Amino acid sequence: MKILVTGTAGFIGFHLVHKLLERGDEVIGLDNINDYYSVDLKYARLEEAGITKERLVYNTLVQSSKHKNYQFIQLNLEDKAQLQKLFEQEKFDKVCHLAAQAGVRYSLENPDAYISSNVVGFMNILECCRTYKIQHLAYASSSSIYGLNEKIPFSTSDNVDHPVSLYAATKKSNELMAHTYSHLFKIPTTGIRFFTVYGPWGRPDMAYFLFTKAIIDNHPIKVFNQGQMSRDFTYVDDIVEGVVRIIDHPPKGNNDWDAGKPNPASSKAPYKVYNIGNNQPVKLMDFIHVIEEAIGKEAIKEYFPMQKGDVERTYADIEDLIDNLGYKPNTSIEKGIGDFVAWYKAYYKCM
Repeated sequence: MKILVTGTAGFIGFHLVHKLLERGDEVIGLDNINDYYSVDLKYARLEEAGITKERLVYNTLVQSSKHKNYQFIQLNLEDKAQLQKLFEQEKFDKVCHLAAQAGVRYSLENPDAYISSNVVGFMNILECCRTYKIQHLAYASSSSIYGLNEKIPFSTSDNVDHPVSLYAATKKSNELMAHTYSHLFKIPTTGIRFFTVYGPWGRPDMAYFLFTKAIIDNHPIKVFNQGQMSRDFTYVDDIVEGVVRIIDHPPKGNNDWDAGKPNPASSKAPYKVYNIGNNQPVKLMDFIHVIEEAIGKEAIKEYFPMQKGDVERTYADIEDLIDNLGYKPNTSIEKGIGDFVAWYKAYYKCM
């Protein structure tokens, strides 16, 4: 199977590529390598997959030196003409679209980046999938989409019309756009709402990464909402296993879908939305304690009010994931954080 994976210099995309290659798929990775966070980390991820910085030329496929079935291209999603040429040339079977402008808080500072990448870029992906008759488009959504919802656990069957950040609003728009293309052009599309992904090679803007760095460097950590928060922290290997199963199971139209009582998670069209979360939220202060235990040092804590655009808790209902795909994430927070801290110390040479 030939699969395009976008966002492969990113955290989840990096891990997904390795999983797909291990099972024998042919993969082309795509990323624009933007500077939202350290490009050095992005280049290091690429190098782990056999793609060195020195060989990169914009809009040029580069063959991996480690995997015969892997090539990478540096390309902007907004570059519609070149994206179309890539689809025409490579004749992909399926697409897993993970590339996006990430970050809830950054969307307050640079909203234009979110419209450009997450809306215009996603539109270009949809158009390419339509034109070149892709068998299945799986794409990243986010748990941020639940916004002001208070009913927990968060279910894909719940209404999500009240996002509290532009980032979340762009992800909601992706789901609406995907449904339109599934309805009009019968393209199977699956949205994947990720819940607080963590693990080795993770994003430096995420709390667990910032906490680890600060504790090791003897700096204070910022604890928002006075620590009264909880998250459905999900280990990256569990996320990737769920994504692979989703890629392998394109949705079909739901014959039982009722327009009088519409379920947002499915449709008469070949459209589906899943949560992937640990289904076991952890209190922020307990999470910090696990990091302290893994490092062997207590954090210096500074407490702050809730930040704009943030939510107090996340908690994934994964009933559909279990029922339809036979899968439930199962990595404990202790193991996951232990793995991350070990990677962090080795990567940043602070053993």
